[in-house]
Amino acid sequence: MYLRKSKASSAEKTMSYEEQQEKINEVRRLLGPLADRLPSICSNASITRYLRARNWDAEKSSKILKETLKWRLEYKPEAIRWEDVAHEAETGKIYRTSYLDKYGRTVLVMRPGFQNTTGSKGQIRYLVYCMENAILNLAVDKEQMVWLIDFEDWTMASVSVKVTRETVHVLQDYYPERLALGILYNPPRIFESFWKVVKPFLDQKTYKKVKFVYSDDPDSQKIMADLFDLNQLESAFGGQNQVGFDFNKYAEQMKEDDKKMSAVLNSGVSVLSPEPSLVSILRKSGPSTSAGLSQSLSNSSSSSDSKSTKTIHVTELTCSNSRVAKQETQHPEMIQMSESS
Repeated sequence: MYLRKSKASSAEKTMSYEEQQEKINEVRRLLGPLADRLPSICSNASITRYLRARNWDAEKSSKILKETLKWRLEYKPEAIRWEDVAHEAETGKIYRTSYLDKYGRTVLVMRPGFQNTTGSKGQIRYLVYCMENAILNLAVDKEQMVWLIDFEDWTMASVSVKVTRETVHVLQDYYPERLALGILYNPPRIFESFWKVVKPFLDQKTYKKVKFVYSDDPDSQKIMADLFDLNQLESAFGGQNQVGFDFNKYAEQMKEDDKKMSAVLNSGVSVLSPEPSLVSILRKSGPSTSAGLSQSLSNSSSSSDSKSTKTIHVTELTCSNSRVAKQETQHPEMIQMSESS
C-alpha cells in the first residue's frame, strides 16, 4: 500500500475550483488553433501542470505550452524506439527501476559517471525516451516521478555544461511538474563547483526538489528509508537489493514497453494525459491490440462518467473536448530533506 498525501501549491490554496478552471480555459484560448494539433496534450491535467509550473500565470503557461506543442510535432518523442537509443543505455547511465517509491511513483536512476557517448544529440534523445517511458508506466493517479542520481565514478569530465543545460531545459519546459524529487546521492566535494554553474539554469520550483543525500549521514539514510522499501532499493543507494543493472534484461523490458507505446499511439490515446492508466489497461487486456485498448478506454470512461465526483483541483479532458471525465488527482506531499553541501 502506497502513502498518499495531498499538497496544493499556495496559489491553488487561494483559488477556487472555478477560478482554476477559468485559468485552464484561458490557456486553451491563448493557444488557439494550435491546441487542435495535439488535443491530448491540451487536456485539463496537462494544462494544469504547466500552470502549476508557472504559478498559475496563464500567459507564461500558454507560451511554454506552445513551445512544447511545436517541439513534440517536430521532435516526435513518442516515436523514439529502443533500437534508436540502445547504444546509449549499455552502461546503465539512465534506466527505470522495477520498483516504485512508497508513494507509488516511478523511479529513474541516473549515473552520469557511466557516460559512454560524446554526442549531446544522442544523449538528449535517450533522456527523452526514458521520460516518455516513465510517463507511460505511471499509475493512473500519479503525475510525477523520482530521480535517483548516483555519483559513482563521476568527474568534472563526465557531463558537459551544455548537456546539463539542455537536460534542465527539456525537464522544465517540455515535462513541467513531472519531477517530484531529484536525489543527488553521494556527490563528491568537487561537484560543488559544478553545482554553482548549474543552479542558475534551474527555476525555483525545480531547485527546491533537488536534495543532497550522503551514505555516511544517518539523517540521509533515514530519509531514504522513509521514501523507499529498503528491500527493493538498490545497494548503491543504501538498500538491500544486490541486483544491478542488466542490459539484456532491460532491453527486453523496453522492447515490450515499445509495443505498449505503439498500441497507445494506434488507438489515438494520449501518452501524456492517459485516462485511465495505459499500463493498467494493457495488463488487464493481455496482448495489446488497438481495438482492445480503445474498447477498454471506452468502457472505463463510461463507468467514470456515471460516478459522482468531489471538488477537485484537476479535471481530466479526453481527446474529444466534448466529453469530460472528472477524477481526483493526488499530489504526494514532498518529503523534506536537509540539504548538505
